[in-house]
Amino acid sequence: MLQASPNFRTKPEDVLNLHVKNDRGEMVPFSAFVRLERVYGPEQLTRYNMYTSAMINGEVTPGFSSGDAIQAIEKVAAEELPRGYTFEWSGMTREEVLSGNQAIYIFIVVLIFVYLLLAAQYESFLLPLPIILSLPTGIFGTFISLKLLGLQNNIYAQVALVMLIGLLGKNAILIVEFVIQKQKEGLSALKAAIEGTVSRLRPILMTSFAFIAGLNSVVHCQ
Repeated sequence: MLQASPNFRTKPEDVLNLHVKNDRGEMVPFSAFVRLERVYGPEQLTRYNMYTSAMINGEVTPGFSSGDAIQAIEKVAAEELPRGYTFEWSGMTREEVLSGNQAIYIFIVVLIFVYLLLAAQYESFLLPLPIILSLPTGIFGTFISLKLLGLQNNIYAQVALVMLIGLLGKNAILIVEFVIQKQKEGLSALKAAIEGTVSRLRPILMTSFAFIAGLNSVVHCQ
């Protein structure tokens, strides 16, 4: 690595004073064939998929979901971006776009799997139906609550929805178990269902209130 003395490299124009040998063996200064021009540009170039790019970060306005933001950006980009420009998602948004509506299909597959598992457990294709049919009520209440409270249907809400489905299924399974026991004791289907539901109401409420109190304690501690 060659380096000139400091007094020969204090200014950019000092490059013109350097010499190079031509094909005749003569020393020719750089100023004979080089012209300096000051230009301005970015300190660094960001690339994405080998294309020059600019990274833009944003947050969702309260009251709107990430899906709404994605749709809005896609609409604006399709209308406003000039020819030769495009956009790509990265990070969590890219994963969300790639996943698409897979959550719906996953829920359907899970319901089918749970139904078959319960059918094998009860040795009946009818007893699992009350358990499966109890889930839409809780799911509907979840989405109504998110809408009324102005909350986003994001990944956290979906994880909580999965947990809620598990709790609803557990409570329904226990109620069905009590109803089966009451039927074996000689009660009719209607009376067995009423007594089984009443006997499980108090434990379900106690569990729900304890869970809500525990969440409030965690939130206040944070």
